[in-house]
Amino acid sequence: MDLSFLVVVVIITALVFDFTNGFHDTANAMATSIATGALKPKVAVAVSAVLNLVGAFISTEVAKTISSGIVDDAKVTVPVIFGGLVGAILWNLLTWYLGLPSSSSHALFGGLIGATWIASGSSAVHFGTVVQKIIVPAVAAPIVAGVVAVLGTYLAYKLTARARKKTVTDGFRAGQVASASLVSLAHGTGDAQKTMGVITLVLITSGSLTKGSGPPIWVIPAAGTAIAAGTYLGGWRIIRTMGKGLAEIESPQGFAAETSSTSVLLISAHLGFPLSTTQVCSGSILGAGLGKRLAEVRWTVASRMAVAWLLTLPAAAVVGALSGEVADSGNLGVVIIAILAVAAGGAIYAASRRRPVTSENVNEYPSSTTPATTAATV
Repeated sequence: MDLSFLVVVVIITALVFDFTNGFHDTANAMATSIATGALKPKVAVAVSAVLNLVGAFISTEVAKTISSGIVDDAKVTVPVIFGGLVGAILWNLLTWYLGLPSSSSHALFGGLIGATWIASGSSAVHFGTVVQKIIVPAVAAPIVAGVVAVLGTYLAYKLTARARKKTVTDGFRAGQVASASLVSLAHGTGDAQKTMGVITLVLITSGSLTKGSGPPIWVIPAAGTAIAAGTYLGGWRIIRTMGKGLAEIESPQGFAAETSSTSVLLISAHLGFPLSTTQVCSGSILGAGLGKRLAEVRWTVASRMAVAWLLTLPAAAVVGALSGEVADSGNLGVVIIAILAVAAGGAIYAASRRRPVTSENVNEYPSSTTPATTAATV
């Protein structure tokens, strides 16, 4: 096998994953601002893209966790990493098509874990780290973010109860511009690093870097640019679900949700916890919906999202394991998997064009298919 050829292919594939991560997760930062009218759709994704790029330069702690914490880099091969990336990309595309805000982060982790496990055995996966830095935070973070958003929403309405509604709406819309921007910054800080970590792992595995190295300088702008480009594309299908499908959101709720998400994401990035931005922001939006008396919360949508979250790790792991097994057979295996992945991605995109969601109809959620229920008073 031509290792140099494979390294180039895998780095490109990692950047493709980063691109899908961008448009898959644009909703995390901008869905509520678009839903409340605080920002116009195209302006929102442009602002988010720029701040995703800036955020990529803030920290590399999460990148180090991925490059040396989840799997044993001494037992991982470059084809295995390629297989893991393919599993993550295909899961991102499928859930984007379905409009489900699943975790791009967990898709990546699942793909890598599945491919590594099949290739080198369970001893090559650091399950202690997986539980400590992925599973436990994945359960705790959306709950914490949701509770903070509930309290923030309750206080926002309580403190402004006697103010004119238009004044309140306009004021919180202005605040949302800042809070949504901070979520975008936090997203770039956390999620761009995941691709940095994968590329660093590839370079360590191929012998280009020593074990325990951080990402080379060139990796940071490359990953930041890829995720920013994907963010600018929009990801309108998921923006619609998070902005209009999960709960009816007004500007005070949007501000509370975004502020809650930012706090949790920036703290986790500083501590090196590779949280799912999607799960954190979804928890915040649900909390914001529950924090307003008589607000509408669509539990049918929330349950579909929960199922997608549960399936993400194992589904990406299975595809990653199969892809890695074939890719490990040589250059021909890599080419075969690449062709199959492109064909599958093309088929998903073609299917999405039958009922497109764009910046023009992103706030037109088909509520008749997902009846809402009224949240209790907090």
